[in-house]
Amino acid sequence: MDLPATLPEKLYLLAYHPERERLTATDRLDLVVRAAALTELLRRGLVREDGRYPVAVAGGPTDGLDPLTAALLERIRQERRRSWQSWIGRSRGSTSRAARVVRDGLAADGRIRIEQHRLLGLFPCARVVLAQPRLRKSLVASLGSALRGPFSRVDPEDAALVALVDAAQLGSALSRRERREFRARIEKLAPAAGPVPRALRRAVNARRSDVSAGG
Repeated sequence: MDLPATLPEKLYLLAYHPERERLTATDRLDLVVRAAALTELLRRGLVREDGRYPVAVAGGPTDGLDPLTAALLERIRQERRRSWQSWIGRSRGSTSRAARVVRDGLAADGRIRIEQHRLLGLFPCARVVLAQPRLRKSLVASLGSALRGPFSRVDPEDAALVALVDAAQLGSALSRRERREFRARIEKLAPAAGPVPRALRRAVNARRSDVSAGG
């Protein structure tokens, strides 16, 4: 089975911890997949950077976009300008569905399974199971090659993937030790994702501050 075509799908799979057999970073996964969708649009030339804002570019090819990325592009085209961080971390009502949209697309393609069960025997919830574990292994291998291989041979999409994983602090894909060890290389790869990793860090920090204030 081929790897997922878009960055939101790849980030979602990387958030899965195979040893723990569960999805991680669920407190911020909606932010992560939105940031990945923005990066996908930027890389494909469907949006461009205009100061603090992403601006839609007319006439670009939209073939192969996942549902989340396609919907985000349409909103950028129709709505008023917003900062990169604002598109990543909009109100909870709009962002809480983002990870679910990506999840459902991966399930429809047979890359994951969604199993229904009851937490503590009482509360219904969904468990994500990798249908093809080798897909995630391939993605992790791509991260390793981008960090350790010759810089001139790094695929720009893999460079963007590394930058997003780092900004999201996805320990299921890159440990804290690895992020420290390869800090200089990560900073060198980060431009492949444009302004999105910095905006993602700010959105994650803002989310955590909101949670702390509410607690």
